Amino acid sequence: MPTIKKTSLKLPVLAAAISPILALGLSQTAIAADSIADALKEGDTVISLRLRYENVDANDKNDATLDGSDAITLKTRATYTSGDFNGLGMTLEFDDVTSLKSVNYPDKVNSGENGPTIADPEGTGVNQVYLSYKISDTTAKYGRQRILLDNQRFVGGVGFRQNEQTYDALSVSNTSVKNLTLFAAHIYNVDGITGTNADHDTNLLNVGYKTPVGKVSAYYYDVEDETKNTGVDTGTASKTVGARFAGSTKAGDVKFLYTAELAKQSEGDNSISYDTKYNHLMGGISVAGVTAKIGRESLEADNGITFRTPLATKHKFQGWTDTLLGHGANGIDDTYITVGTKVAGVKLLAVYHKLEANEGTVDGDEFGTEKGFVVATKLDNGIGLNLKYADLSKGDDSIGKNDTKKLWLIATYTF
Repeated sequence: MPTIKKTSLKLPVLAAAISPILALGLSQTAIAADSIADALKEGDTVISLRLRYENVDANDKNDATLDGSDAITLKTRATYTSGDFNGLGMTLEFDDVTSLKSVNYPDKVNSGENGPTIADPEGTGVNQVYLSYKISDTTAKYGRQRILLDNQRFVGGVGFRQNEQTYDALSVSNTSVKNLTLFAAHIYNVDGITGTNADHDTNLLNVGYKTPVGKVSAYYYDVEDETKNTGVDTGTASKTVGARFAGSTKAGDVKFLYTAELAKQSEGDNSISYDTKYNHLMGGISVAGVTAKIGRESLEADNGITFRTPLATKHKFQGWTDTLLGHGANGIDDTYITVGTKVAGVKLLAVYHKLEANEGTVDGDEFGTEKGFVVATKLDNGIGLNLKYADLSKGDDSIGKNDTKKLWLIATYTF
């Protein structure tokens, strides 16, 4: 079975980071070594399973053999977290993804197969492996780790896919000031959802402050994918600065929800010049157990380049069919409505997206509309069940997308 997560942790650098710790341990008495051993023995291991059936129906008018794909995959995850020794800790996490049927669809690795892509390739590998050090209100992590910032619009883990996106990085977070969180990271490798590794020279800074009515975030993300820029100036690097406010407030039995976010992006370490913006506004209300939201998210374009979010959990945005993750040179406007509730312990959620070009030669033309719903519950025995469906009807546009329907049946269990 192939390895989906290559071990590209730059071992000389990791060794350099670990060696002072080892030296400290060797310089202590046997009691110190026993304490480290005890910390390892006191560690906790968690096993989780996720079984998923995915069906994709894409109405390809040019080639009927590309209309449909389906997959049954099982993800098995084992996570070990050590005990604490003078603030030192370790986390090690392995993932295995196995197909329970023949892989006869493109999965981003077997691209020669027919049908729409289902991006869950088989494989076994390291999802996380990092050392942590906590002193007072500061925590540092070095190694392969999960990084999820705000709503994951800019930096996330794509956790919906069977293979998660994780980061080889040095990260530091601090909570010394009440309600204030400071986070900084240097990323030198991104481990994507198909097991590919991309060398990075990326720096992240995020500051969050919680107020009684919501959280304020300010951020600066300097993203540079050195893999894509090697030998060719492709203009993939970017620098983004922005601010976000999201929260809720109550008036009697009614809760009001709101989000406002604005960001500006320009070229990074490349010669393709552009200057573009991102904005997101959402308002909602929750009453009598029903929550409804309406919002609009815009990714503008300039000089043929749309506002980029290469590290995002993109599945959460612009519709679940994932057909509009790339939107060319015209940007995209997403007007959406969601309505959700819970009945007898069953979560119900319905979503609607209207997707349009932001600017360019097809300014205002529809990319499509998407409808979707989720039905989810957790049984008394701990098994989680989830039914998810999305249906995209393409608009009168020039981007060559197809009418697409996707269905997921998911079962989870942790022990």
